[in-house]
Amino acid sequence: MLEISAIEAYYGNIRILKGVDLQVPEGSIVTLIGANGAGKTTTLRTITGALVPRSGRITFKGEDIIGWPLHKVARIGISMIPEGRAIFKKLTVEENLEMGALNRKDNEVKQDKERVMDRFPILRERLTQQAGNLSGGEQQMLAIARALMARPKLLLLDEPSMGLAPQIVADVFRVIKEINDQGTTVLLVEQNARQALKVAHYGYVMETGRIVLSGTAAALAQDPKVIEAYLGSRAV
Repeated sequence: MLEISAIEAYYGNIRILKGVDLQVPEGSIVTLIGANGAGKTTTLRTITGALVPRSGRITFKGEDIIGWPLHKVARIGISMIPEGRAIFKKLTVEENLEMGALNRKDNEVKQDKERVMDRFPILRERLTQQAGNLSGGEQQMLAIARALMARPKLLLLDEPSMGLAPQIVADVFRVIKEINDQGTTVLLVEQNARQALKVAHYGYVMETGRIVLSGTAAALAQDPKVIEAYLGSRAV
């Protein structure tokens, strides 16, 4: 579905991505793990069009999308949930959900709103509340629900577990798995490597702007280098 080839990306004169190659097969969960500052978020930003790489190629379903504006990338089926969730805090929960469907032209928005509220019952209870009054976990659920309102083919998730209690983290990853089981392809950037490798099919390890390891999630979870750097003393 998505293929990134030899991407070089800069912030000003600082080279962030250094020849990144990455593939996301349709129907899979692919995770990108690594330390802070490794270039994970920058990789997602190049996919969405928020950052235009200086060289390389990004194709989605065979079509080169480098240079496309964000709204055009969204219309072809790529949605991103950024780090920090970026919900509209002064809008209600319902208004946030409606914002997720802003680019849609079909007549099934109302039905999809019902579906996401069935998936996240707490949002139905909070429908008329300002989103900024939700707890961190509820805001993350709203961010996922809003992204699903766009009916994405590819969902990009940037650090969905950040700042959440362990039980809420488990709920978030369960939801990610369910979304994938229902047909949405997922590219997951996550510092919680243990949880990410549990739900993912494939994984990449990024260090200082380069992919240094890749393989099935199960294989990476047993790799001594990954265990030492990201998983602690024992494998997943």
